[in-house]
Amino acid sequence: MINEYKKNIESKLEEYFDERLKNPEYKYFYNVIKSMKYTTCLGGKRLRAILCLEACRIFSDNYSAAIPTACAIEMLHAQSLIHDDLPCMDNDDLRRGKPSNHKVYGEAIATLAGDALISFGSQIIVEKTPNNIDAQNILKVLYEYSIAAGAFGIVGGQTADIEAENSDKKISLEHLQVIHFYKTGALFKYSLVAGAILGGADEKQINIMKQFGDKFGLAFQIKDDILDVTSTTEIMGKTVGKDENSHKSTYVTIFGLEEAKRKLKDAIRGCYGILEDNDIKSDVLKEIIGLLE
Repeated sequence: MINEYKKNIESKLEEYFDERLKNPEYKYFYNVIKSMKYTTCLGGKRLRAILCLEACRIFSDNYSAAIPTACAIEMLHAQSLIHDDLPCMDNDDLRRGKPSNHKVYGEAIATLAGDALISFGSQIIVEKTPNNIDAQNILKVLYEYSIAAGAFGIVGGQTADIEAENSDKKISLEHLQVIHFYKTGALFKYSLVAGAILGGADEKQINIMKQFGDKFGLAFQIKDDILDVTSTTEIMGKTVGKDENSHKSTYVTIFGLEEAKRKLKDAIRGCYGILEDNDIKSDVLKEIIGLLE
């Protein structure tokens, strides 16, 4: 099922960008559109988009209504990667094993491409979501999208991360949790919530997806912190060891590697527990959790 989801997502992403690139009306914008497409279509696990489709399927037995939103999520995620790699941010030359966007298109176009991806994502949700989906649910999805994309979502998390890097002393656990909750967790949670809304879930079911998203986002970030210490650039597709070199606070630097691994196991158990306690039957979610073990 995961491969089916991924194939559908990547096919539609290509289609949405190519519709614009083949339109002569946009010929003066082709460079920024190519930049937008470059990072969005660079590959990756597509975890966020897959979570969106699976949440929709769980509550409706069909995931097609969520495909445009899942693609919008990948665009929003790509935006965060483009801006995160800029010299004024993390200054990274590699992303998914390929040159970062600004190394290919220059800093100015990369910045504009990131900006454009935010609005293009919401545009795709409005344009491509099937007409049989209730307009109020589409509005809810757009509202949650705007929160996840902005100062109270991934932008807020990135801001807290920058402030942590500029701090002369080790940050508190609370500060670290805020970074993880917003910079990483916000988009995972949005993916599940949006899919659930489009699948017709009720408020209780949506809240279960929120809980799962928060717990999974935490586990994902702890795993990422651990891999920055234990993995290689070739495996990760991005520069590793940068957290330590830049004196960045992570679960590893605050707790040590072994304690970070223990907290990862606790978070993973929490993810499985949410599914079991609420009788959520999903081999896809279990397989995705398993990727973090």
